Amino acid sequence: MESFVKFTNQSQGRDRLFRATQYACMLLSYVLENKAGREKVVMKLKRVESNMSSGRKLFRLGNMVHAIEGAKAAARLSDPILCYCLTAVNLNRVLYFTCDTVLWARSVDLVSGINKEKWRHRATQCYFYSLLFHIARDLYAIRQCMEREAKERRHLTKDADHRNGPILNSNNTLMKSLENFLILLFMSLRNHPPVLLDTIKNVCDLFSPLDRLGVYKTNQGFIGICGLVSSILGVITVANPLLKLKN
Repeated sequence: MESFVKFTNQSQGRDRLFRATQYACMLLSYVLENKAGREKVVMKLKRVESNMSSGRKLFRLGNMVHAIEGAKAAARLSDPILCYCLTAVNLNRVLYFTCDTVLWARSVDLVSGINKEKWRHRATQCYFYSLLFHIARDLYAIRQCMEREAKERRHLTKDADHRNGPILNSNNTLMKSLENFLILLFMSLRNHPPVLLDTIKNVCDLFSPLDRLGVYKTNQGFIGICGLVSSILGVITVANPLLKLKN
C-alpha cells in the first residue's frame, strides 16, 4: 500500500494510471460497440475515456517547463547523437505541450476563435516527431548494447581457445551472419531491460499519431491495445526507476 501511495503521489504516476484507464476504455468500447444491448455501457466507457483525456491535459499543464529544462540538459551531452536526438525530442515536446495547452484552454472556454482541428493536427505532428527521435535514440542504444555484447562474446571465445570462432566473421555465410546478428540482438535486449521496454513503449505509441495523420490507418481497437501496452510499461518504469532508460 505504501508503494501505491508513493506512486500515485507522483504526477507521472497519476498520468500513467489515467492513460492506462483511457486506453482500456477505448479498447473495451471498440470490442462492445457492435454488441446488442451494450449501447449504454459503450456510452459510459467513452465518457470515462473522454474524462481521462481531459484530466491528463490538466496534469500536463506544467510539463512545458520540464521539456525546456530537458532540452537544455540534452544540449550539454557529450555524445553528439544523444545530444541531437534528445534535444529534438524535448523541443518537439515543448511545441506539443504548447498546442496541448491551447486545446485545453479552448475546451474550458478560456479562449475562443481557436480552430481545434488545426491545433490538434499540430499537436499530433509534434508528438509524432518526438516519437521518431525517441525511436532513433532507442536504436542507437540497441546498437551500443550490441557492440558491448559482441565485445564480451569475443572475449569469451578467446578465453575458450576460439572453440566457436568469433561472433562476427567475414567468412560466415549470409545465414550464419543473420543468425549471429539475431542472437546478438536477443542477448542485448534480454540483458538490458530498460532499452527493450523503452523501445516497445515508443513503437506502440507511434501508431496513434500515424492513424491521426492518415499515414497508416488502423482502428480504435488496435490503438487501444497499443496504448494500453505502452501505458502499462510506463507504469512499470515509474514504479521501478531502474527500468527507465537513462541518457
